[in-house]
Amino acid sequence: MAKREKLREKAQTSPHNLRFSEICKLAESYGWVYDRQEGTSHRVYLHPLLGNMPGAMMNFQDKNGKAKFYQVEQLLNAIEIIEALEKERE
Repeated sequence: MAKREKLREKAQTSPHNLRFSEICKLAESYGWVYDRQEGTSHRVYLHPLLGNMPGAMMNFQDKNGKAKFYQVEQLLNAIEIIEALEKERE
């Protein structure tokens, strides 16, 4: 199983235990691009494929080394949107 699939499985089965670094890696593996983190604990990612659609901008916050649960859920929902768009293109 590829690293991306392992991270996604961990996010789905144990979203409360996903590390901040892991949510960032998972987002990047699905095409989100790091945009900014200026003087804040929030790291912002943008996805060029999604434009103005929900999930185009992801905002992750490091809380004691862990990702916030609701941000993991938002990312997983956005990944589903991306996969649906990719299937439409086929």
